[in-house]
Amino acid sequence: MKITKDMLIIDIITKYEKTIPVFMAFGMGCVGCLASRGENVEQAAAVHGIDVDFLVEKLNEVAE
Repeated sequence: MKITKDMLIIDIITKYEKTIPVFMAFGMGCVGCLASRGENVEQAAAVHGIDVDFLVEKLNEVAE
């Protein structure tokens, strides 16, 4: 697994650009959000009411 729930969103979208549509599909506008610079996947998932493990699974499916 390349992406973990403790990784910062900004680090993920910078390294794995193909994850951007995944975040968007989950209703997470993390791409342009200032919180992405200090918020990890688990924190963002909690705010949006998303199952973090499912989100991480989907992010890893598209990560290169």
